[in-house]
Amino acid sequence: MRFTTYLKNGVPTLAVVDGDNVVDLGTDLRAALTAGTDLQAAGRAALASAAPRLKLADLTLAPLVPEPGKTICLGLNYFDHAKEGGRTEKPDYPWFFYRGKSSLMGHGAPGVVPRVSSKFDYEAEMAVVIGKTVPRHTRRADALQYVFGYTCFNDMSVRDYQKRTGQWTIGKNFDATGGFGPVLVTADELPPGATGLRIQSRLNGQVMQDANTSDMIFAVDETIELLAECLTLEPGDVIVMGTPAGVGQARTPPVWMKAGDVIEIEVEKIGVLRNPIVAEG
Repeated sequence: MRFTTYLKNGVPTLAVVDGDNVVDLGTDLRAALTAGTDLQAAGRAALASAAPRLKLADLTLAPLVPEPGKTICLGLNYFDHAKEGGRTEKPDYPWFFYRGKSSLMGHGAPGVVPRVSSKFDYEAEMAVVIGKTVPRHTRRADALQYVFGYTCFNDMSVRDYQKRTGQWTIGKNFDATGGFGPVLVTADELPPGATGLRIQSRLNGQVMQDANTSDMIFAVDETIELLAECLTLEPGDVIVMGTPAGVGQARTPPVWMKAGDVIEIEVEKIGVLRNPIVAEG
């Protein structure tokens, strides 16, 4: 089943996807998951009903989870991307960092090149949405039962700010730099852990990254196990699983996104996230 989040009178609202249309579910994704709502059942009921259909193409989409309690990202989680960054050994532990809610935007919303930098990069990623509270010390074998679904993410990065400190957070949290959507595909419709899926980025139609989610160093189940050693993952939390090789900063010469560009992220069986690029102000 597929879900999306759109702006209804300015308020992020969850809808179930019905082909090129959607049916409004009158809630938001995080609230519904936190309340324990059976969204699969709610979606089936909505699709079977005579409720009005809205054209998906006519809607303004919001970040899939409008205000995640936690958005935890992984750096250097594909072998080829780690290598192009100068690291040849498998890390003992993921490079975790956070994103704040003001950095997120939906499909179709503009990614903003900040005034203070031109080194604006793309990163094709797959995101995991947690559906149920993950108990502390959950084991890898049990981890995937807590995943509600998967979507696309673009971890747009301001590279010079990312490198100003030993922590990457500041370069990953400029406003309007985290593309998130357009649809969530429930876990039951994908291979366990969403492995074996092709992932690409395309800048103005040119393929820049082309890999497979099976190439991740830390898979979804292992990542959840590692996080559960430290913290409680809650409904609506998001894990962004890292990017493969081909990012702009690793090219010769580097390729930076600029105003007028269009960046697309595609994950096989999930969808295409598309964002135009504009200059700040």
